[in-house]
Amino acid sequence: MTDYTIRLQNCAFFARHGVHDAEEALGQRFYVDAVLAITSQNPLDQDDIDGTVDYGAAFAVIEQIVTGKRRFLIEALALDVAKALCEQFPQIHRAEITVRKPNAPVPGVLDHAEVTLVWPQ
Repeated sequence: MTDYTIRLQNCAFFARHGVHDAEEALGQRFYVDAVLAITSQNPLDQDDIDGTVDYGAAFAVIEQIVTGKRRFLIEALALDVAKALCEQFPQIHRAEITVRKPNAPVPGVLDHAEVTLVWPQ
């Protein structure tokens, strides 16, 4: 058994999440980081993708969730991504998901709003 981490950094998607109607109407870019703690039953020296998490497939799962149904909260979005990844890939025993929203509707200037969630907790 081997433990290691896969990181997908700054995955970018156009989506329509947020509380305000204008956020749904206009949409915006969201950025997602996924830190996936993996436990593989197959030795890594076998160099076999079946024993690990295909990060292209993991990216597709993230994309499907982020570009799918609207969530009011980026916290809920992060949770849905984490749960979907853990369900799809049994090798993932912990998913840390960060969602960044660069154009958060606040009365001031900021780089982005960000939330990080760990699943399971």
